[in-house]
Amino acid sequence: MAAQSKPQQLTPLAAALAGALGACFSTAVVYPLDVAKTRIQALPKSKGKDDLSMFALIVRIFKKEGLFALYSGFGATMLNTFSMQYAYFFFYSLVRNSYISRLTRKLPKGSKVPALSTAAELLLGAIAGALAQIFTIPVSVIATRQQVGRVTKSSADKLPSNSSELTSEPQTDDSFMGVAREIIEEEGVGGLWLGIKPGLVLTVNPAITYGMYERVKSLLLLAKAKTGSSEKMSAWQSFVVGSLSKTLATIVTYPYIMAKVRIQARSADVGDDPEHPGDAPPPHMYHHTKSKHPGALDVLRKVLRREGVFGWYQGMQAQIIKAVLSQALLFMSKEQFESWTLALTVLIAQMRST
Repeated sequence: MAAQSKPQQLTPLAAALAGALGACFSTAVVYPLDVAKTRIQALPKSKGKDDLSMFALIVRIFKKEGLFALYSGFGATMLNTFSMQYAYFFFYSLVRNSYISRLTRKLPKGSKVPALSTAAELLLGAIAGALAQIFTIPVSVIATRQQVGRVTKSSADKLPSNSSELTSEPQTDDSFMGVAREIIEEEGVGGLWLGIKPGLVLTVNPAITYGMYERVKSLLLLAKAKTGSSEKMSAWQSFVVGSLSKTLATIVTYPYIMAKVRIQARSADVGDDPEHPGDAPPPHMYHHTKSKHPGALDVLRKVLRREGVFGWYQGMQAQIIKAVLSQALLFMSKEQFESWTLALTVLIAQMRST
């Protein structure tokens, strides 16, 4: 009786848990890269100011602000990563299984379900990503604010565009709840959903990543089956396929990634365009300036006017390094976390049956 109650595969909830734990693990490993990447993206590039590479910026943060600065917003980011990945994997697994079930009902009994097309994988991933974004973006906004810190107009004018020397306002609460209260006081509850529009557009990023990953994975496993080798991908193969998938998705969607970070950090609110000086807010803390937030297209138009097309890709190298390492670790660890979760699920099922 106990054996009959054992689950043969992960439920959507269990698959979501395994994916979320793997995502938290991969994000924690590369977290200092994430902080540096966010700061590079958030601060607009200015003429005559030196650009810092991601690793040079990490060194500067460590020297100027200490080790803990490399983990600013760590708690909020872990919460955001867990909630976002849990929601994404849950909705992706749920939507995908529902879609496959509908396909199965239309096939003769005993027929093998054909592999999903790339278009179907992309669409299912986009739907799952959109649902996850709506529920989790407030945590993302808070995490971005904590990572970037508080910037003054004077400090932004004096420092390199990618500098880590962001001055902190004295006697302020930079905790998760403190930043959340500050956002609500400034802009109302809607301020917690800053960047939701580019966030919804960016649902195509994980859709491309997982669609590409599933497609290459199915082809690789098919080739393995023909040669009679292992039916599973090795950790190294998962790493390579995951890296290539994430790199492609990042290159395609990067301008919107950069625009979303600037909107959430509110660095996009700063009117430092010499052609439009009237857009500049009063020269005090950006976070205490209630202003009209530009949209993603407004940010991209402004960057194009000032820096050209290459401005849309400021910090892309840092994004790719961080994203590829994190995503590759996720794909490598996800299989292990799924095995552990399945074992735990079997154990719970056995305990319930007895």
